[in-house]
Amino acid sequence: MSNIVSAQNDSIWQQKPALNISAFLDVFYVYDFNQPQGAERQAFLFNHNRHNEFNLNLGIVKVGLEHTKYRANLALQTGTYANDNYSEEPGLLKNIFEANVGLSLNRKNNLWLDAGVFASHIGFESAISADNWTLTRSMLAENSPYFLSGAKLTYHPGSKWEFAGLIVNGWQRIQRLQGNSLPSFGTQINFSPTEKVTFNWSTFIGTDDPDTTRRMRYFNNFYGQFQLTEKFGLITGFDIGTQQRIQGSSVYDLWLSPVIIGRYTINKNWNTAIRAEYYHDESGIINPTNTPNGFKTSGLSLNFDYSPTTNIVCRLEGRCLNSKDKVFETKNTLSENNFIIAASIAIRFSEKIE
Repeated sequence: MSNIVSAQNDSIWQQKPALNISAFLDVFYVYDFNQPQGAERQAFLFNHNRHNEFNLNLGIVKVGLEHTKYRANLALQTGTYANDNYSEEPGLLKNIFEANVGLSLNRKNNLWLDAGVFASHIGFESAISADNWTLTRSMLAENSPYFLSGAKLTYHPGSKWEFAGLIVNGWQRIQRLQGNSLPSFGTQINFSPTEKVTFNWSTFIGTDDPDTTRRMRYFNNFYGQFQLTEKFGLITGFDIGTQQRIQGSSVYDLWLSPVIIGRYTINKNWNTAIRAEYYHDESGIINPTNTPNGFKTSGLSLNFDYSPTTNIVCRLEGRCLNSKDKVFETKNTLSENNFIIAASIAIRFSEKIE
């Protein structure tokens, strides 16, 4: 009997994998009514962050390998997102969007170990704009990891639950911060009781400092996604994190960010979405401003999307932000307010080779 099982396992491993080749392009234009002078509109934004110019936010070419017992992904990127969000990574590491290999660890193939560079387990928004309900990313998404580097263990006990544990090189880092010898950790619990409802809780525990000044960081991301009717969906999200004020201190500084997004499907080609959000970082842990009240910013946006076909989306968005202090760059000074009009055309395509 054991010989039969062994032969079956060998047969599965010898099956030919499927190869998937895909690409994504997001070309955009933003007009910022503050007319900032710098190349980047705002230091706390990493997507669609240019004023009065046409540019490529993100371009990706990806090769994916799919097999019953293993998988792999290699995706290379370019664009303003890659330049801005990977600015701390050396050399060609800036051009890595994904680079990971995964192995199934059991017969049911519901326990997987993936290692390499992969998308973050935190949040409901992706760097790929076509996957999101709004064109620009929420402030909580822009200020939490989009990518991580390390190892991830994922378990699917059934169709409703997913559990994951991670050990990674740090808070949105491919290469570990010089002088930091402590790995970081993460967890994820995802529950989908029906196809129309999803609940998620993700965590991060670690540091973004070298050993000499190590301050521990503890972060939680919660969100729920609900398809309330055939045409109306709702996402609610909440981030909350704490970090030691100084190394070894029992005093912690806090930041938090709630967001709510409603999307209405007008017809098969048109969608609209509205977003309300707030970001509170008085101590400047994530967004240092050197102002009396820190980064306390609220926002409202309205989005219109047109998709002539499933792989193309044309988007227009108006977004206003208001902060307690003057944190937004203008032509000559700083302002408490910021208003933009953003437009984008994004296209994606893929081909599966069996």
